Amino acid sequence: MKAEFEKIRVTNNSSFSAFVYESDEFDAPWHFHPEFELTYILKGEGVRYVGNSVQQFEAGDFVLLGSNLPHCWKNTSEDATYVKSIVFQWDANLLGVGWLEKREFYSIKKLLERASEGIHFNAIVAAKMTSKLEEVLTKDPLEKLLSFLKVLKEISEITSYNLLVTPGFTPILNSKTNHRIDVIQDFVANNYTKKIKLEDIAGTLAMGNEAFCRFFKKSHSKSFFTYLNEYRINIACKLLIESKKQVSQIAYECGYESLPFFYRQFDRYMNCSPLSFRKQYLKL
Repeated sequence: MKAEFEKIRVTNNSSFSAFVYESDEFDAPWHFHPEFELTYILKGEGVRYVGNSVQQFEAGDFVLLGSNLPHCWKNTSEDATYVKSIVFQWDANLLGVGWLEKREFYSIKKLLERASEGIHFNAIVAAKMTSKLEEVLTKDPLEKLLSFLKVLKEISEITSYNLLVTPGFTPILNSKTNHRIDVIQDFVANNYTKKIKLEDIAGTLAMGNEAFCRFFKKSHSKSFFTYLNEYRINIACKLLIESKKQVSQIAYECGYESLPFFYRQFDRYMNCSPLSFRKQYLKL
């Protein structure tokens, strides 16, 4: 499965693309495109990859992506048989060249500038916007455009959000690199439950250990084992929420052979202990 540049097709009589994606799974590989993208997950769960970010997603996930920011959503639930999302895609000249320089669109301009790092809106914002996003799809062409601009205006005024990629991350946009990253993502997803040695992952790309480390650091602005721990901790969070398994069992199922090391890694990424995380979620 080779990831590469994706050509977004917008019909000649439309200013932007707005559609509902429905399928058995999110099957798009690691890809990028010059268009901005606003995605709202209606059904499905798994791992969301944006730039050098790897996080769990579920229904209600609401993300804005900037131009040429690599991304993909991949299912992890074995019993997932159906996924659904609302997707909006548009280029920088949505209303013509220079439209963002107009005073009326100042807040939207700032929003789209922040989108270069990927913006994740929280569940409260997502719930508030659900009906408005669905309403855009029902409008005739002119009203659809006006409604979409209102959506952009409203989310541009939101101050509670998380940026997904770390400062200084610069994507490498070529098919060879993206294919390698796609292979790495699949390898981690299929092997995170067991011990992974550097030579194991490097070997899948026919690379030496040092060459692989340099490649990964350059493409993700972080080490492979930092990335692996982020993936494992995200899976651990999912199990803490969705099951009654003991923390020790979850640690071992996520590939950690040492329980103290698991606790240290969990605290590093979540700023709390596994039990505190579970209790905080139950309170919600």
